[in-house]
Amino acid sequence: MPIYKNQNNILTEVVEVSFQLEREIQRVFELNLETIMGLTLVKSEFTIKNKRIDTLAYDKQSNAFIIIEYKRDKNLSVVDQGFTYLSLMLENKADFIIEYNETLKQTLKRDDVDWSQTRVAFVSTSFTENQVLATNFKDIAIELWEVKRFENDLLSVTPIKKTKSAESIKPLTQQNQVLTKLISEIKVYTEEEHLAATTEEIAELYAKFKNAVLNLADDIEIKPNKFYISFKKGKNLIDFTLQKKAIKFWINAKYGTIEDTKELAKNVAGIGHYGNGDYEIQVTNDNDIEYIMSLVKQVIRM
Repeated sequence: MPIYKNQNNILTEVVEVSFQLEREIQRVFELNLETIMGLTLVKSEFTIKNKRIDTLAYDKQSNAFIIIEYKRDKNLSVVDQGFTYLSLMLENKADFIIEYNETLKQTLKRDDVDWSQTRVAFVSTSFTENQVLATNFKDIAIELWEVKRFENDLLSVTPIKKTKSAESIKPLTQQNQVLTKLISEIKVYTEEEHLAATTEEIAELYAKFKNAVLNLADDIEIKPNKFYISFKKGKNLIDFTLQKKAIKFWINAKYGTIEDTKELAKNVAGIGHYGNGDYEIQVTNDNDIEYIMSLVKQVIRM
């Protein structure tokens, strides 16, 4: 899709500038990994068992390792390669722990990691229709990210979302014991699972808040996690946990950085909780929905 510069209502197309090398894409991502994907860089060019991983990252929200591969060549099977890397990690967990601790000077333990949240992300200037279709399964831990560079130092990064009608990959892997084992170890969470664990009343209340958040800005992404559902626009904005009789929110801001005139939110800084941010709100109805959205708007502007 072309990008235009609007100057006095006259549109001029912004020219795309191609990446010459995969390394150029890798450098941009690794220097801005927190901004682009919300991840912590662990190691660039990590080699294990004679296989080279372009970027090894860690997701502090899901407590999981993420492998990132950069591709300019469209003629590859991202599914086959993705499963290879997922197997590599799950079969060599100790090596990833050691690399994390030695590189970041930390004391991460094996049980601290949620290995079921392991995933692989492929980054490319474009993907073929076959590649997109091959990863369009709701329970496949493979992500596609499209990156394009334009003149005047402009860059666009777009995660390719799975369709709402995406099916399970499990029926296709039943004849392969290795893939069946792998799929059983990796868990991709869905909204439906969170909704199934609550009541019809809370599910309806969640739908109201969900629509309200999505109407705040374009390109807000919904990311279900193990214990909560995140709404992201680059970074996490607000996280939802659906309980039996209520919804609990966490607004992703340090306490004192947004204006909460009603003092509706509880300060949970330094207190263990599931979501991101220091502002916690629990609701049983939609009476304060507009006010809560005003708090989220402040996070979007940060």
